[in-house]
Amino acid sequence: MPNQNKKADQINLRQQAEEVKSLLGKRPVVLVGLMGAGKSTIGKKMAAMLDLSFFDLDTEIENVSRMSISELFASYGEPEFRDLERRVMQRLLEGGPMILATGGGAFMNEQTRKNIAASGISVWLNAELDVLMERVLRRQDRPLLKNPDPRGVMQKLMTERYPIYATADLSIMSRDEKREVIAQEVITLLLNHLRDTETVQN
Repeated sequence: MPNQNKKADQINLRQQAEEVKSLLGKRPVVLVGLMGAGKSTIGKKMAAMLDLSFFDLDTEIENVSRMSISELFASYGEPEFRDLERRVMQRLLEGGPMILATGGGAFMNEQTRKNIAASGISVWLNAELDVLMERVLRRQDRPLLKNPDPRGVMQKLMTERYPIYATADLSIMSRDEKREVIAQEVITLLLNHLRDTETVQN
């Protein structure tokens, strides 16, 4: 009996994935949120579950510039970096259906938000401060956190950015849970949204 249930679940997941892709058409799904929200890990899992390509905006910027994000910040400053980020983002948005994880600051650019709204669906991975700090302190490549008070910096970023992130099409809490669980929750949320908008259009 457990094997039959497992097979039924797999069939349901495949059907769900096919429906999501059918309703998405050429639109990418764009994950937004602060560093540590899980955009890359959850995004990769979603892409695997939906059989879509996964792209990470920061990785694409590093490939284009042949410099790390930290090096770009150090060499050119944040305004220049944000301009490059916006241009690379626009190119990716024209690439058809995919799961796209953005850098924490990308969605703060008004033009980028308009571009995403015009050609994609945005999903905010919301997360509490303790969850974010536990995740980001594992890595040393966060230019915005190279500060004596990284927690204070993160709190300030939350205050500045969360009202903007809240304008995304969808939002979900990213928490201390397996990425498979969160990814499935996002996919279910996305599917319901796509069905609702399809109904309205028809």
